[in-house]
Amino acid sequence: MAASDGSLLWTSWSLPGAVHDVRAARVWRVAERIAAADRVALADKGYLGLSEIVFCPFKGRGKPQWKKDANSEHARFRSPGERAIAQLKNWRLLRKLRCCPQRAGVITGAVLVLQLRETG
Repeated sequence: MAASDGSLLWTSWSLPGAVHDVRAARVWRVAERIAAADRVALADKGYLGLSEIVFCPFKGRGKPQWKKDANSEHARFRSPGERAIAQLKNWRLLRKLRCCPQRAGVITGAVLVLQLRETG
């Protein structure tokens, strides 16, 4: 999870690869945490239906222009968060990780701490 300025806020423990994005968000109670902070979230289409406070782009082809414009604005506001996730993916350790998923969460948390220290 990232802030609107692109700084990383939180990483979750890992779940098996077959777990869908919405299910993982429900396991980690992401929508409830966002609501408790009195915020809203922008997410990709994989999170459709998660909560009223999680806004996703419109799906489908042949959308009217207003939906296309809304999707463009959504992408523009979401791009700092995408860059934050990309920063995590730059850590070779996470790209080459071959261990138990239980340990991956601890390692990702440690990388988050290092990333935050590196970026100030």
